[in-house]
Amino acid sequence: MVGGLALHQTQPFIPPPPSQNPPSHVSEHRPREQLSCLTPPHQVKTMEEFKKLHARFIKLGLDRVPRHAGDLLLACSLSEWGSMDYARSIFLGLDDPGTFDFNTMIRGSLVHGDPKGALQFYPEMLQRDVEPDNFTFPFVLKACSQLSDLAQGLQIHGHAAKHGFQCDVFVRNSLINMYGKCGEVERSCRAFEQMGSCRTVASWSALTAAHTRMGLWGKCLELFAMMTREGLRADESSMVSALSSSKNLGAYDTGRSIHCSLLRSFTGLNIVVQTSLIDMYISCGCLEKGIAIFEMMSEKNTWTYSVVISGLAMHGEGERALQVFSDMLHGGHEPDEAIYVGVLSACSHAGLLDEGLRCFDRMRLEHRIPPSPQHYGCMIDLMARAGKLKEAYELIESMPAAQTEAAWRCLLSACKTHGDLEVAERASRNLEELNARNSGDYINLSNMYAEAKRWSDAAMTRREMVDRGLVQAPGYSRVEVKGKMHTFVSNDKRHPQRRQVYEMAYQMEWQLRLEGYTREASVDVEEEEKRRMVGAESQKLAIAFALLNTSQGSRIRIITNLRMGKECHTYTALVSTIFEREIMVRDRNRFHCFRQGVCTCGDHW
Repeated sequence: MVGGLALHQTQPFIPPPPSQNPPSHVSEHRPREQLSCLTPPHQVKTMEEFKKLHARFIKLGLDRVPRHAGDLLLACSLSEWGSMDYARSIFLGLDDPGTFDFNTMIRGSLVHGDPKGALQFYPEMLQRDVEPDNFTFPFVLKACSQLSDLAQGLQIHGHAAKHGFQCDVFVRNSLINMYGKCGEVERSCRAFEQMGSCRTVASWSALTAAHTRMGLWGKCLELFAMMTREGLRADESSMVSALSSSKNLGAYDTGRSIHCSLLRSFTGLNIVVQTSLIDMYISCGCLEKGIAIFEMMSEKNTWTYSVVISGLAMHGEGERALQVFSDMLHGGHEPDEAIYVGVLSACSHAGLLDEGLRCFDRMRLEHRIPPSPQHYGCMIDLMARAGKLKEAYELIESMPAAQTEAAWRCLLSACKTHGDLEVAERASRNLEELNARNSGDYINLSNMYAEAKRWSDAAMTRREMVDRGLVQAPGYSRVEVKGKMHTFVSNDKRHPQRRQVYEMAYQMEWQLRLEGYTREASVDVEEEEKRRMVGAESQKLAIAFALLNTSQGSRIRIITNLRMGKECHTYTALVSTIFEREIMVRDRNRFHCFRQGVCTCGDHW
């Protein structure tokens, strides 16, 4: 899977139905010369050829023979050139359709992207007293998974058990997949555990995909490791799930080892796997490795370009992102909403105001893509970062009212950067009118009051946040050391090396002070409290841990769920100089790569 994309399990071949007694007016034993002159249905290349062949079958009376009618139905419903409408006309002409015919129509509906149509055949099948078999249930469960229809899936699970297919491997794998796509991970695990020794690679693949889809990335990697320890060779689908989890956790070493396994196991990688590799490397801070894979790809799709453009945006490489976007258009690929989110985000992170305005107009006027809240958010951020707060405010005023929540929040955040308290208060009032203020909005406004030394307003804003029961999401930072992820929170007391980590953080603090570093604070915290908090922030603890447990000169990779503050940015830059380390930090919005005291963001974040 890539974020939430799973590769579907290959379904088993459905054998043709056993011969049934044809209508009395049709002989099953036609002269051999009549049958030998007909092209087998599965060898037909176009719909026109198929219609001609169908006419000859009708002329010879073969369309009423179950075996030959089944061949026609199979070719028409599953071929790339096929038509489900035409297949349905053949199906409706059958006097007594059997299990094979219903299975073919259900499967064909799925192939043609109509899971609702697929499910409609199942009750009809039961109404006609046609017995479902072990091929029926994987198809209808797949339809349920595509629709995320848990209620229907539960019913079909009961039917499978009633008909004695509860322990069938293909049915069980389909149940794991269906429950996973419906967000029922516990049910997926239960179905997996009940398989016992009958588990296949497809079983593990479906389970890892279920965990990745629900954001349980650590558990996904645990399952992937368990599968390999059991001696099973992971397929591309399970590796995509593991790569997606590695990307989200920032587990570079794990992702790199999966890449090595892919190279050992497969002679060629498909476009989904290659794009997942690009996404993993770029999201783990190895931009150039991801770009190298991208440049070697013989085939690229819109998703591939979206991953690369968004990745370059996160790394602050705005001009390179625009060049990739230009190459994509010249290659004949049509941009979508996601592509333009990446392009506008790239302009925002790199401060490319004029280019961003041109791309926004091009999206609306040339490619006819209506702006979404994400597009507006990128534009507000771009204009506000450039100090165009008034223009940003006017743009929000022109937006559809239902789309303004994210835009007002973006403007409020930008006002903190530029110190414009008046516009910030107006943005906050608008969020209040939308009943959309969250803890981060209160904290931003409170900090701005504190910076303006309006202590009573700062305290009142914080008190109002508490009275409304809003709690700030706890900040955390992760660092990978020797293939294992370590997570830290502020004032962390749980880590087994906490004593050494705090001692290292204390030493770092004193060495930085010798270089002239002083900690800044924007809120009214007592001086002693400030000193107690020094070094306790999650990012600083993660850096201290990495310095203790990695070799001199090696790169440190940190992932944090918060936007990096000015003080922490200055701190990390100085650490990179004093300890002669390259420190890569992925915060909530973008990457910061510190080398010798200089950050690749150019202090533009």
